[in-house]
Amino acid sequence: MKQVQAVIFDLAGTVVDFGSFAPTTIFVEAFRRGFDFDITLAEARVPMGLGKWDHIKAVGELPEVAARWQSQFNRAMTITDIDTIYRTFMPLQIAKVADHAELIPQTERVVSELRSQLIKIGACTGYPRAVLDALLPALTANGFTPDCILATDDLAAGGRPGPYMALKNVIELCIDDVKTCVKIDDSVPGIMEGKNAGMWTVALLLSGNEAGMTLAQYEKADLTTLKKVRQRAQEAFQASKPDYMIDTIADLPRVIHEINGRLLQGERPS
Repeated sequence: MKQVQAVIFDLAGTVVDFGSFAPTTIFVEAFRRGFDFDITLAEARVPMGLGKWDHIKAVGELPEVAARWQSQFNRAMTITDIDTIYRTFMPLQIAKVADHAELIPQTERVVSELRSQLIKIGACTGYPRAVLDALLPALTANGFTPDCILATDDLAAGGRPGPYMALKNVIELCIDDVKTCVKIDDSVPGIMEGKNAGMWTVALLLSGNEAGMTLAQYEKADLTTLKKVRQRAQEAFQASKPDYMIDTIADLPRVIHEINGRLLQGERPS
């Protein structure tokens, strides 16, 4: 009988860093330090999930950002500019990433429940390896120890939305059927990564980038506020067509149970 064999987790906004603030705030700072150029936190969030160099490039291509850059510098952003911002970003992110390593509530319980079902735990991230290596000790200390974890620059083929990190997890975890794998992520490129790999995909609506709330804001929000934020996040994910959309990782076990039932019926990911 085919049942879920592995879950491949994203990191920021999925299992750590409620609201995905570690990368977004550093992008704002890197643009400012590199060129005395301001972007908003909302603009920094738009391409979330991509590798960080590609993320900087995508922010620079946003029409409103490109127009302000042209106005300030009398030219378009260049590859050299992107390289400069990336070089500024890296030490800032390495220094700060461990400050955002607190696990999202219920992560340990959910992972323990998955392991009790003999489900393997994989992970991948839009962080480059140097940033991931700075984060790993804090991840381990806080109780998240996946069986495999990959950074966006670990593979020559590249990162999201390509399937490569997800499929490398499949290989390293010795999974014999990709359709028994689940990819869970708070970003559209992360969902597309899972879909391109042929996995079930689960989008997170309230703990990650699309909602952009701190844990305190989430816990204090009333039902009306949560409904509005949830609807906004659902609209953001709509084009990527995830198989499931849930609020946080706490809701994952019921999804795994449903996927197991669908696998028994011979269904495949959408």
